[in-house]
Amino acid sequence: MTLDYIVHLANYSDGVLYILAFLLLVALAVMIDRFWSLRTTIMRGKSIIKATAAQAQLGRADLQVLLNKAGSLPEAVLVDTALRHLDVAKGEALANRLDESIMLIAPKLDERLWVLDTVVTLAPLLGLFGTIIGMFHAFSVLASPGHAPADVTAGVADALVATACGIFIAMLGLSAFNALNNQVRIILHQLDSMKLMIINRTDGAPMVAARQSAPARPLAAEMQNA
Repeated sequence: MTLDYIVHLANYSDGVLYILAFLLLVALAVMIDRFWSLRTTIMRGKSIIKATAAQAQLGRADLQVLLNKAGSLPEAVLVDTALRHLDVAKGEALANRLDESIMLIAPKLDERLWVLDTVVTLAPLLGLFGTIIGMFHAFSVLASPGHAPADVTAGVADALVATACGIFIAMLGLSAFNALNNQVRIILHQLDSMKLMIINRTDGAPMVAARQSAPARPLAAEMQNA
């Protein structure tokens, strides 16, 4: 397939193939960006959860170590919330405040996924639209004298390329959209697990004064091993 033939196909659909190519580039950009970001979040979040699960109890110093390690991860928001409310909320009250943090984080996890959803819906419709325009060109050949019916068949074949491209882009986008949604689900599960660990390990923590004032060497060592 030469470049001239590709340009011919694009012109046959009155430029619809150019729009489909743009949609494909946008979809690929979103896929690469979100796959990289979400995968990194999952892998780094596992180390935070592993270090938290290894502790029998979390004091203020331990939470500070976790906060420094988490950096910009979603888990850092939960740890920061626990640090700010450790002395004023326990049990269900702390759980409600952590749930608030998760609700604020959730929209950021699936940002730009609406672009893939739009591409999945729009690409087949644009492909069909390009095919209809191509059909107009194909059958208009019959109105010109000296053209054989075989010219119509070739025109119909060229017109169907737009529909094929639209369906291909939709299939690619749908696969990526489902995979990315699954990664978002995994991160939300990690946040729920982190919330439960924080609640179970900070309940009654202010009553243990010695742990509140002691340095967080065991947790820091655990974080280095993780």
